[in-house]
Amino acid sequence: MKLQKNISLQPYHSFACEESATFYTAVQTKEALIEAIAWAKSNLQSYLVLGSGSNILFTKQYNGLVIKMEITGIQKLQESPSEVLLQVGAGENWTHFVSYCVQKSWGGLENLSLIPGTVGAAPIQNIGAYGVEVGEHILSVDAYDTVQSEWVTISQLDCGFSYRESIFKKEVNRFIICSVQFKLSKQPLLRTDYGAIKAVLHDRGIRNPSVESIANAVIFIRSSKLPDPKKLGNAGSFFKNPMITKTLYDQLILQFPSLIAYPINDNTYKIAAGWLIEACGWKGVTKDQVGCYKDQALIIVNYGATKGKTIFDFSEAIIQSVKVKFGVMLEREVSIL
Repeated sequence: MKLQKNISLQPYHSFACEESATFYTAVQTKEALIEAIAWAKSNLQSYLVLGSGSNILFTKQYNGLVIKMEITGIQKLQESPSEVLLQVGAGENWTHFVSYCVQKSWGGLENLSLIPGTVGAAPIQNIGAYGVEVGEHILSVDAYDTVQSEWVTISQLDCGFSYRESIFKKEVNRFIICSVQFKLSKQPLLRTDYGAIKAVLHDRGIRNPSVESIANAVIFIRSSKLPDPKKLGNAGSFFKNPMITKTLYDQLILQFPSLIAYPINDNTYKIAAGWLIEACGWKGVTKDQVGCYKDQALIIVNYGATKGKTIFDFSEAIIQSVKVKFGVMLEREVSIL
């Protein structure tokens, strides 16, 4: 194992703050992963497995071992006239993987185009966009169970997928994802009914969309309103869309008729967090080199702040203002360390 000490984490997470880690190593195989975890345990060090760092905010030095997941590869396990089963390494770039599937016309993930991150991080957060969640297309996950010290295969049902949640997020550091099995369709049910996809397709004169045309529409939409993390430090959507009771929804819609919300069931509504934040006047606001992005209020952007705590404090101010105005508590989608 190649071990580095006191290494800056700035290149390894999209907010690019100048925090550091006591120890750092990168792993390209299952054996290297086990070795790294064993080293951390034997040396009484905490450890963190990191993908591309696109959904994490470091607010202080990490006193332990950061393990960079670099197990890659896309393998076809089975194929039939109607579907294909793939096994994909956890360190594989998500955008590269989705593009690979789109080029093959394998449907299911096209609505998730251009989401930053790695394949291994996708199940943890149960990433979603434009009416699709990745958990819908995951057959199983191969992971190392650090409690039982054994490799396990966790079925889709046992992954506990829900809105931006999974067993991997709830039981932090227990299951270290090594690869993910996806079931994709050769005759997909295309989803064009969410967000601006239908409008973009209409503008382009596309009446019978394909996997590729939907992916291109999603890429166009995301590129037009979301900042490139390579140019402006950010982690995409910083907050989850909150769930509220129908009682609270009924109260809010009377006070704020333009409120954007969607019914989940008879007693639950999902509110657009971006609308709440914008209604509190945060969109485009900058303070201490941290800002709420001018084109999308859900995104917090680092314009040059060197400390993650500055970004955290900015997000806390947003949370408190939304709570005061609407009585709704926002929850961060980004992991805070």
